Amino acid sequence: MKTLLSLLSLLVAAALPASAKLNVVATTPDLGAIAHEIGGNQIDLITLAKPTEDPHFVDAKPSFIVRMNRADALIEGGAELEAGWLAPLLEGARNPKLDAGKPGRIAASEGVALMEVPAALDRSQGDIHAAGNPHFLTDPENAKIVAAHIARALAQLDPAAADTFAANAKAFDARIDAKFAEWQRLLAPYRGRPIVTYHNYWIYFGRRFDLPMDLFLEPKPGIPPTPAHLAGVITKMKAQSIKLIAVQPYQNRKTAETVAGHTGATVLDWPSFPGGKDTESYEDWIDYLVKSVVHGFTATK
Repeated sequence: MKTLLSLLSLLVAAALPASAKLNVVATTPDLGAIAHEIGGNQIDLITLAKPTEDPHFVDAKPSFIVRMNRADALIEGGAELEAGWLAPLLEGARNPKLDAGKPGRIAASEGVALMEVPAALDRSQGDIHAAGNPHFLTDPENAKIVAAHIARALAQLDPAAADTFAANAKAFDARIDAKFAEWQRLLAPYRGRPIVTYHNYWIYFGRRFDLPMDLFLEPKPGIPPTPAHLAGVITKMKAQSIKLIAVQPYQNRKTAETVAGHTGATVLDWPSFPGGKDTESYEDWIDYLVKSVVHGFTATK
């Protein structure tokens, strides 16, 4: 009888469906990379934006609506970065799990101290965000905050996997801490040396590693460079002996090359997200940026 009961138990267990994975949608590749680290094989993950796309202007494909309709969770920046293209997708998806305030709507910026929060909205100042600068994941310390938040949010949706999510977040923190010591050591000789960027994208990275990034090829966020503005940039670069210009895949590299030609600067091709320049993980991405700075300054000696 005991043998028969054991056999029946095994048959019933085999007939039961396996624990379903959470269907998770991340808006941008940096969020996707961290979600992958935390969720592991407990989630099915799709990232909407490509690593080479401008995250302000993502091509909102109809297939995204289908995936969001089936999603258990949406991980977004939460600081208006995706404001121009995410809302129509949410409306089309008609998924109550992703409504604002629901557990499945995960705003990654929760708990992050955002920089450049405007006292008042003034569109004459360009494409500014009411919540503050949304590119906070260029700082690896903020990535740890986001990872912990994602782990808690996924645990609420799948309590059975809560320990796994927490352990993955702890392991992510440990890897970032170990690499952070290396990154600081590599960049120590260049602290205080400014870098020109095309768009105000890297301010958190610059603050974390003491690399001033407050001179831009854009006259205002989202406004294309003008000859008069670039002339002013060239003058300031010469006066301050600034030798590095960082550009991203969707920006006009020729503009940066023109400025570099007048100043003797080196142009750095910086991936906006993990997945660009043969970087897969978040750690790979920051590592590439750090070593790019080192190589750039070395080349301009």
